[in-house]
Amino acid sequence: MSEHDTDTRQGADTTIAVLGGTGDQGRGLARRFALSGLTVLVGSRSAERAAGVAEGLVEAESTRVDVRGLANTDAAERADVVIVAVPWEGHRELLVSLADRLAGKIVVDCVNPLGFDKKGPFALDVPEGSAAQQAAEVLPGSRVTAAFHHVSAKLLLDPEVERIDLDVLVLGEDREATDTVRALAERIPGVRGVFGGRLRNAHQVEALTANLIAVNRRYKTHAGLRITGL
Repeated sequence: MSEHDTDTRQGADTTIAVLGGTGDQGRGLARRFALSGLTVLVGSRSAERAAGVAEGLVEAESTRVDVRGLANTDAAERADVVIVAVPWEGHRELLVSLADRLAGKIVVDCVNPLGFDKKGPFALDVPEGSAAQQAAEVLPGSRVTAAFHHVSAKLLLDPEVERIDLDVLVLGEDREATDTVRALAERIPGVRGVFGGRLRNAHQVEALTANLIAVNRRYKTHAGLRITGL
């Protein structure tokens, strides 16, 4: 049995929380992980709004999925792995407020610090180096990783798309944590999780999203990445 096959089966009983799960990216990831058989907690500042989104995700699927809506604080506390998909503007403030609840957990940061002007998207300067490094700084008790930056929300949410053919780069300092997140990525049909280096390399991964947006606008597609030679 290959390492790839072994990794894909890991984490079948894991409960996932998606903070910022009411946005397109968060909803898309929540949907795909729920379809893979995981329990998913959609987090939001408003528990009522999160519950509405969770109910909508459940009702939209023909198969049974386990999606529940909670306030960010409750979702973070109850999950095994926590995905951060909040807008960049509220990133630091939210994580500081949840530091105690996230202690000891794997935190997956997929936030892309981008700005937009008449010329299109561009990467923002982050004092800590990247959103993932900022998360690691304010969550010293957590196992912070970075992943899912380049997955199209439209593809994640499209019921006609069964497979999403791309690689998800996973970065982090903790090998066991990055292996867990790679296995999590591979629960989405078509996706391969690939170790992408330490968190100090997260800036260029986050920034590359601006280039992909430019590609998508020019070619009217939903481009992703594939790493060759593996």
